[in-house]
Amino acid sequence: MADIHQGHTALGDVAARTLANATKTVPQLRLITPRWLVHVLHWVPVEAGIYRVNKVKDPDRIEVDCSNKDERELPTTFVDYEEWGREYVLSAVNTVVDVHTRVSDLYSSPHNQIHEQVRLTIEIVKERQERELLNNKEYGLLNNVNDFMRIKTRSGPPTPDDLDDLIARVWKEPGFFLAHPQAIAAFGRECTLRGVPPPTVTMFGSQFLTWRGLPLIPCDKIDVVKGKTSILLLRTGESRQGVVGLYQPGLAGEQGMGLSVRFMGINHQAIASYLISLYCSLAVLTEDAVGMLENVDVGKYHEYK
Repeated sequence: MADIHQGHTALGDVAARTLANATKTVPQLRLITPRWLVHVLHWVPVEAGIYRVNKVKDPDRIEVDCSNKDERELPTTFVDYEEWGREYVLSAVNTVVDVHTRVSDLYSSPHNQIHEQVRLTIEIVKERQERELLNNKEYGLLNNVNDFMRIKTRSGPPTPDDLDDLIARVWKEPGFFLAHPQAIAAFGRECTLRGVPPPTVTMFGSQFLTWRGLPLIPCDKIDVVKGKTSILLLRTGESRQGVVGLYQPGLAGEQGMGLSVRFMGINHQAIASYLISLYCSLAVLTEDAVGMLENVDVGKYHEYK
């Protein structure tokens, strides 16, 4: 009797997959970072889009008397103000997302095409926001450090002594260091060589290295150029006369601090357009609120794009 199984094979993987539904993720975007700077800054709403920093004029000339003279002989004084403080105008990051209605109608299962297009674009806009907070020519942190608050490394790689020097500059309630991940790694190596491994602290559910109790916050928007970079130390908040972030509240279509998404309509080519806008800026309230360690050598480096 012939073997009834002779000449038959099992169903193959390729053929079987024609009847299976793959589980699909939403689009993954490598450019997304934690954007810690936005999280750790103190943010101030700016109703009219302009933020003026008023300062005392000639503070060293204000005198008070500490003697035991008769009260009738006490000196008089007053605190003068600068006539016009620096004004910060909110900067805009804008873009328009176009989606053909045919695409959104036919191909929005399991993931909505319009939602994903807007979500990914918002992520890119927020990445640009953090870069502007650091590098903008007008208000960026790296371009607004007073000359007195800039120091250079002692030997190239960032050492505990270098960070101590930076703390000595920003000694009034410093909040955190801000550095490229490669600079933090270089600092960790120097600490290990000296037998003083830096402790860690948990913030926002993540681990951060610390020095003298201050966290080292990683940020890839502080560029590494030919193996060199900078490390910042900040004091934040209006009450501390520190660094503050600025944003526009109450926008139409508001999706977050200073962020709005507005539908612009559908044109004759059946393309739906959405305007994404983010309004922000940054202000350094007093010169000693931010210090910079310059010429930091990170050793073997890779510049990722």
